[in-house]
Amino acid sequence: MALSKREMGFKHELGLIDLTFASLGGIIGSGWILASLFASGVAGPAAIISWIIGGIAVLLLGLVYSELGGALPEAGGIARYPQYSHGTLVSWVMGWAAWLTYVTVAPAEAEAIVQIVNSYYPHFYNATKGVMTSAGFAFAVVLTIIFFVVNYYGIGMFKKVNTTATWFKLVVPAGTALILIAVAHHFGNITNPHFGGFAPSGFAASLTAVGTTGIVFAYLGFRQAIDLAGEAKNPTRDVPRAIIIAILIGIVVYMLLEISFLVGVDPASLAKYGWSGLTKYTAISSFPFAGIASLLGLGWLSVILTVDGFVSPGGTGVVYTASTSRLVFALAENGYLPPGLMKLHQKFAVPANALWLNLIAGIVAMGPFPAWSKIIGFISITGFFAYITGPVALMVLRKTAPNLNRPVKLGGANIITLLSFIIGSLIIYWASWGFNKYALGAIAIGVVIYAFMYFTGRGKAKEVKSGIWLVVYLVVMGLMSYFGSTTFGGTNAIPAPWDTVSIVVLSIVFFYWGIGSGIPNDELEILVKDLD
Repeated sequence: MALSKREMGFKHELGLIDLTFASLGGIIGSGWILASLFASGVAGPAAIISWIIGGIAVLLLGLVYSELGGALPEAGGIARYPQYSHGTLVSWVMGWAAWLTYVTVAPAEAEAIVQIVNSYYPHFYNATKGVMTSAGFAFAVVLTIIFFVVNYYGIGMFKKVNTTATWFKLVVPAGTALILIAVAHHFGNITNPHFGGFAPSGFAASLTAVGTTGIVFAYLGFRQAIDLAGEAKNPTRDVPRAIIIAILIGIVVYMLLEISFLVGVDPASLAKYGWSGLTKYTAISSFPFAGIASLLGLGWLSVILTVDGFVSPGGTGVVYTASTSRLVFALAENGYLPPGLMKLHQKFAVPANALWLNLIAGIVAMGPFPAWSKIIGFISITGFFAYITGPVALMVLRKTAPNLNRPVKLGGANIITLLSFIIGSLIIYWASWGFNKYALGAIAIGVVIYAFMYFTGRGKAKEVKSGIWLVVYLVVMGLMSYFGSTTFGGTNAIPAPWDTVSIVVLSIVFFYWGIGSGIPNDELEILVKDLD
């Protein structure tokens, strides 16, 4: 029997500003510091298109989750919505993909700080190999522990630290972008044919950049308000508003930042390195915006950015440490993990055991991913996959739970949910086989784990049947990535543009298959009564 989060002792201290800043704190982290550099390295000035595509995709998802989050305000909601719409197989695979994403974000933010500090104390990061040194690894571990400590001592401390940090994180990036555009104004960089023009690597590169350079990684931070909904004062009203406000602010800020980076780079340096070689330009490679500010003679701005180099990724690390523990809480409530992970600290009312589990897992994750640039592609793919069932779940719950109170009822849901599913599938495919083989392979491990749980008596046949569509979707996406065009790292058995056309058609098929596979859920009825 599912228990209401209110009955289980969470404190309800988060208002609209707190929830908005939680999502905004997830969005504006290391992504604003490093993603513009990496995106322009892949796509050149066409990275502007990448940010637009990524923003539209996540905004569509945000609209979907504004209805889900308002109607079902639960801690770790991403793992609960598919439980209510399809049962154990879908919710476990989605929860597994989400956990792979969440648990690696705090270490990624720690690694970003290490890279930034290396600009001033060059003993933490080997720029030639693109990995942390042993000292850098130790520093990243210490930072990850700090994120843990802030969360361990309760939602009250989390709220104070995150709200303060997010104000700083919002003002500094937006102000930096406007200042650099006004002072540098090298607008010729964007279209100069000597640098390859607007799209030096072709339009397809701007599509690849969406999922591999930190763009999706940055935007997906909007989900924090969903995961903290169980601790909101008025979740049905404030969670949907927080999601949309945070995404819209994030889109504006990141567009300004990308433009400011493009026009801020000195044309002489650009002529020497090219867009793809700027990651080797030591003056800006470790800390791009601070480096550009210094080169422009804006030493005071460089100092402020140095401070924000700790605050932005540090604040995001704190936010994700909070949401990851709530996700593990939800997975335990679904019955996939030991019930002890639902235990709340007697004094601080946080899922303490879940926090400990994630701390250990996060430190271990830094082994195979010893640098920010090496982990963001993996996180982006697993993250988008984790959210791909949201549109399907919304349409299923419209049928199976028509009387569910929906403070926000999405207009045009039939079109918006389908578009978000299609665009999400395209982003996963565009990320290229080089990234997909690891990310989709890691998600597939979750299917194997579920098979073990099922054969040990923790699954139901009807819920397996309800989730077959998702397993087939995972396999098909992997095969499409492998056999797709060389533009996206495939074998070219399905050349462009037929690869993209195929993804669109297949997405439509799987979207409606997923809706048709939805089943009623008794657990949902209990929750509805709790919320009433």
